[in-house]
Amino acid sequence: MTPDTTPAELEQALAAAAAAAPAFGAAEPAVRAGWIRTVADALDAAVDELVPIAMRESSLPEARLRGEVARSTGQLRLFADALVEGSLLEVVIDTADAAAKPVPRPDLRRVLVPLGPVLVFAASNFPFAFSVCGGDTASAFAAGCPVVVKGHPGHPELSVRTAEVMIEALRTAGAPDGAFGLIQGFDVGVIALKDPRITAAGFTGSVPAGKALHEIAVTRPEPIPFYGELGSLNPVFVTQAAIDARGKEIATGYVGSFTLGVGQFCTKPGLLFLPVGHGLQDALTEAVGGVAAATMLNERIKETFDTGLTRLEKVEGVRVWGSGGATLLQTTVGELLARRDEILEECFGPVSIVVEYDGLDELRSAIAAFDGNLTATLHAEETDNDLATELLPLLTAKAGRVLWNGWPTGVAVSWAQHHGGPFPSTVGSIHTSVGVTAARRFQRPVAYQDAPDAVLPAVLRDANPLGISRRIDGAISTGEVKR
Repeated sequence: MTPDTTPAELEQALAAAAAAAPAFGAAEPAVRAGWIRTVADALDAAVDELVPIAMRESSLPEARLRGEVARSTGQLRLFADALVEGSLLEVVIDTADAAAKPVPRPDLRRVLVPLGPVLVFAASNFPFAFSVCGGDTASAFAAGCPVVVKGHPGHPELSVRTAEVMIEALRTAGAPDGAFGLIQGFDVGVIALKDPRITAAGFTGSVPAGKALHEIAVTRPEPIPFYGELGSLNPVFVTQAAIDARGKEIATGYVGSFTLGVGQFCTKPGLLFLPVGHGLQDALTEAVGGVAAATMLNERIKETFDTGLTRLEKVEGVRVWGSGGATLLQTTVGELLARRDEILEECFGPVSIVVEYDGLDELRSAIAAFDGNLTATLHAEETDNDLATELLPLLTAKAGRVLWNGWPTGVAVSWAQHHGGPFPSTVGSIHTSVGVTAARRFQRPVAYQDAPDAVLPAVLRDANPLGISRRIDGAISTGEVKR
């Protein structure tokens, strides 16, 4: 068993992160990108050592875990590329204009700067991609922030070894000591969150834990931003035209999505809305019956899932349609609206609910019943375009990513991705935890007014010595400023 971090060790980690922050944040983008790429290379080189540890601690299969390592190192390299290109800094230069109305305009130059040391609470369901070397760590590095990760108790040995690989890689690359650290223990994480040297925090986990940590972060003497990804039901809505065109495909795709990773994805479709008379029950129950039983991440998650499933099965108006390695339940919109709080409570694991709706009015009512979600999905055909035009704004109000004829599991790491949504899916719907713009969570803007060129940060100087992309007097350019 991995011991909790001692008070002395915690103080060392926090002090080191604070000491590293000025140099880490001031490093030129290309230099910091080099540090990040070295970490990615080191993780790839250690994959044969790390994956067996992860398999032992998480019960996840080798292929899945190797893919996670590749995802983690791929997103590190994507952030490194974005640093070199320059867009992460959002440099905006408005040159002085004595003729501006109603008053002359001074020379203004704005850039995003790092907040400082970031605390990351690792998740259990992705031992690499949302843990020690996951997206929160990668995006904080790209922003110029040292990172202290509070390891998840579900994979403690993996957390320690991954951190060792990363720390050695950063040291070899020449990054400041203290740029990365690992701490262990529930109370230790809370103490770190309260420490004034921590300037922001990222979290992926349950609604109760996320709300409790958020409360701590925002009630400190100096409140800090807390970016929590909490719970999401990710509803899927299907039209009759889509069923007529590809009903069996929808049935098998849905079951494959909600059982992926033993139903332990934050984007698992928790409810499937089908029109009355859809005729898909046999296809759905057959698909569920073919799902093999699999071990969940750990015993605590399994116990919580079993309790949640038993609770759902006892809700009046909810019926079991099929079971095997997964469970499929069924109800109607009327019953959902009558027992909204009971039915619309996330059950993390291999279970999902088919909800039958009778007409457009019930579909609208069902969408209105939801709180915020990471995703909402519509399966429709071209003949449904008028209907879709009405429904998409309703779905947009409830989710951070709206899918058309797809499945929410699988979150691409890209510039355009948004992995966030209205509460309770996240506590900060304007930000994403996946994709390049995730770095924006750990930056703040600073504008310099009429500062001499020689004293400005290199990225703001007239000559653009780093050759990055900048917005100059409203136009994107990699060129020089003409005074």
